[in-house]
Amino acid sequence: MKKTTVLISKFILVISLTFSAMANAQQLTEPCDVKATKETRSLYSSLQRLMGSAILFGHHDDTAYGINWRNQPDSSDVKSVSGSYPAIYGWDLAKIEHDSTADINGVAFADQRRLVKEAYQRGGINTFCWHADNPVNGKTAWDTTANSVKDILPDGSYHDVYVKYLEKVAKYLKSLKGKDGEAIPILFRPFHELTGGWFWWGTKTTSPQELIDLWRFTIDYLRKKQKVHNLLVVYSTADFNTEEEFLERYPGDDYVDVMGFDLYCDKSVPDYVIRLDKQLQILQTAAGDHQKLACLAETGYQGIPSSEWWTKILLPELIKYNRLSYVMAWRNANQEHYFVPIPGHQSAADFKRFANDSHILLQNRLSPLSVYGKALQPLTAGKDYR
Repeated sequence: MKKTTVLISKFILVISLTFSAMANAQQLTEPCDVKATKETRSLYSSLQRLMGSAILFGHHDDTAYGINWRNQPDSSDVKSVSGSYPAIYGWDLAKIEHDSTADINGVAFADQRRLVKEAYQRGGINTFCWHADNPVNGKTAWDTTANSVKDILPDGSYHDVYVKYLEKVAKYLKSLKGKDGEAIPILFRPFHELTGGWFWWGTKTTSPQELIDLWRFTIDYLRKKQKVHNLLVVYSTADFNTEEEFLERYPGDDYVDVMGFDLYCDKSVPDYVIRLDKQLQILQTAAGDHQKLACLAETGYQGIPSSEWWTKILLPELIKYNRLSYVMAWRNANQEHYFVPIPGHQSAADFKRFANDSHILLQNRLSPLSVYGKALQPLTAGKDYR
């Protein structure tokens, strides 16, 4: 009798999962780029199917360098503690606009291109921000001495300079190819932290409409002029207190695939929890209303002075919100500036518990087939891709 009961239970479970998959399939939306590549569409479908089941964990520049190492094959601070690479790999386009051989963090673009491909071949997901230098005066992304956005819009006096920036960005993005020559899908996060005032595209110098116009021109130029169709576009803000503030610079559903924000933990952990919860609530509502994926695009606690920050502070907040697709910790630059632990760190054991939690996905539970393959392939299919 027990055997029969078990078989019936298994059959019900299979049927439930089948109908769940069918329901998800009916609810899937297309990328905002109607000409998105097959692999880009598959990635978007996979991320939507994952929604509500688990959250992908990422780390910026993870395989390029870490604490006390740089340019070492098969290296990763995340892997050194958890046993697995992250699922999301963050990168920066900054300096590509000047034909530089290396990005803003000293990662050679030739090496970055190779690492992007390696991540993709493992079934990992690559995301790019762009700390572009100010096109008007050549100063850094943090220069806010003038309304540069107004001057680089069409008919602006520095529009041609910005177009040249975009030409170089497009050339590089199109050079990111898989082993069969296919374009590697990218989560592209332009003008990030756009509700802050510290970048030349931010609130200190730019009106909401100017930023919206720049965003639309940028995406249209990449798609229509440069024929870049391997991008899922991420709208990522800094702090906000209301949904109106969060959406004030939103460029429209035809220009966004994922909504999110950047938020860091400073000396006040309770304040971080309050802010994170409030902003995740707003994000959950806005992403649902616009039928977009959601993410915590950048976060972390510099130096991680709390031994249980991962499972007692971050994780409980993340799992409250079923639209959250991924979370990414910032980079491990050196012994003073880092956001994931290494072996021996006081939070290493807690980070391993976080990485092994059923709500969190790292590279070891993804495969190329599950992410970029057949539309309803189970996400955990394939071998262990640690």
